[in-house]
Amino acid sequence: MRKLSVLTLGVSNLKRSIRFYEMALELKRVPYVLDSIAFFDLEGPRLALYSKVALAEDAGISPEEQGFSGITFAQNVASSEEVTELLQRAVSVGGMLVKSGQPVFWGGFSGYFADPDGYLWETACDSESYSNGIAAT
Repeated sequence: MRKLSVLTLGVSNLKRSIRFYEMALELKRVPYVLDSIAFFDLEGPRLALYSKVALAEDAGISPEEQGFSGITFAQNVASSEEVTELLQRAVSVGGMLVKSGQPVFWGGFSGYFADPDGYLWETACDSESYSNGIAAT
């Protein structure tokens, strides 16, 4: 079985996106020989940020396509307080709040933000963390 190695996001402004991911998600950039791409270690696959135009060219498609890409990313945290904190931090460095942190149908607590290029991130805590009084009211 093969494992996923890299998740690449085609971004409109590489410097802005690097700053956003370093500040909002507190990711650490992995040193690399080229400045035209940035890698972040996710303790599994790496996250890559690359020019949307260059990524589309590499894939042989038009960078002009618009709309929801059908992709979201998620980060699980220990409590609803951390969910709220991460959402606020993302917005403070250029993200957009899509869905505020709230109890969800599966029993946990979750919210969504979009990065500067509109990629959706969910931040969530599980039902045990939420129901054991760790959650913010």
